[in-house]
Amino acid sequence: MRDSFNEINITPLTDIFLVLLIIMMVIAPMLDQQGLNLAVPEVVNAEQITKDSKIMNIVVTENNQILWNGESVDDSNLEQFFTEHSKDYPDGILIQADDDSEHWAIVKVMDSARNVGITSISLARG
Repeated sequence: MRDSFNEINITPLTDIFLVLLIIMMVIAPMLDQQGLNLAVPEVVNAEQITKDSKIMNIVVTENNQILWNGESVDDSNLEQFFTEHSKDYPDGILIQADDDSEHWAIVKVMDSARNVGITSISLARG
């Protein structure tokens, strides 16, 4: 007759977990995740914004047209536009996007501003 087997050998399972742990410890520092640094906005009254602020207001319309002071801006030379006007607006830009505007138009404005060196970018529905 055969004796019953009442014990479970967990040594191979422990070995596998230790190997996986070592692999994760080696790989984890190599994972460099980049992203946008976002700051939680503060509640500010409209009067405080208009006082001495030099913010460039960009409007993205429902048909993805980019406007500045009521004039259309060509999306192919946005970086040149921001380079020319960023000196006059040191406080950054405010993008007022229509609810029906498409995502790519807003991202294109944001990317062009970041490529020029504008770091303060705000979004508003409008």
